[in-house]
Amino acid sequence: METSLSYRARLVHAEPGRRVVQVSAWQGSTCLGSSLAEAGSADLAEEQALARLQQRLQLQLQPPPPPPPSERTRHAVVRREDPQPQPELTPAAPAPAPAPVSESTPPPPEPPADPEDWSDELAEIDIQLQRLGWDRNQESTYLQRAFGHPNRNRITHYADLSAYLRGLRGLPEGSDPANASVPLRRRDLLEQSDQLLQSLRWDANRGRQMLEQNFQLSSRQQLSDEQLLSFNMLLETELLSGADSGSAVTAAAPPG
Repeated sequence: METSLSYRARLVHAEPGRRVVQVSAWQGSTCLGSSLAEAGSADLAEEQALARLQQRLQLQLQPPPPPPPSERTRHAVVRREDPQPQPELTPAAPAPAPAPVSESTPPPPEPPADPEDWSDELAEIDIQLQRLGWDRNQESTYLQRAFGHPNRNRITHYADLSAYLRGLRGLPEGSDPANASVPLRRRDLLEQSDQLLQSLRWDANRGRQMLEQNFQLSSRQQLSDEQLLSFNMLLETELLSGADSGSAVTAAAPPG
């Protein structure tokens, strides 16, 4: 028996006048895709994200357009009734050698290494919890929703700790940990952009071009979590606006 399709929504970013909601589609335990949307209220953002996701799912079900016929196929029916003299063939000129890569071009900067000392971040987390009025049980409820475990000590990646701290900073006093917005983790953002780039069938150069045009950076690793979220939303817009044109590029590695 086929499992029915269901949708899940969660608030992933909140600040005054701005809400970002992620809606994902599920068939049983399989996630079919997700979409992000930004609006002034959570309800409106959820409606927009749902509409974008449903449009994407419909596009995935459509068969790809047939490839255009080759020049050889189009001209195969051309026939000559009278023989024509053939010109003498001259050897083709050798293709020019590719220009050498300039050694003076600096490589893109590496993302900064994670700090070894997290004491300042942990101290500020305690300050934010006091501001919110949360005890350990309430913090555990929030951590379980955000990271799938109830203990802060089980956060082993600095990016997750930073996302947790930013999430707490954005919550107003008296927020309920059972329904407060949770941060979208960096690894989730990277996985989502991988899926979008694959759906767009963009190669690494095309993805890097978008990064340079919009963020003046050449690698996703150089983006902050907020910029990575914006990058994913740009990719979703490209996917939906360019779906009808049928233009695509051979898929390759993502731009860092």
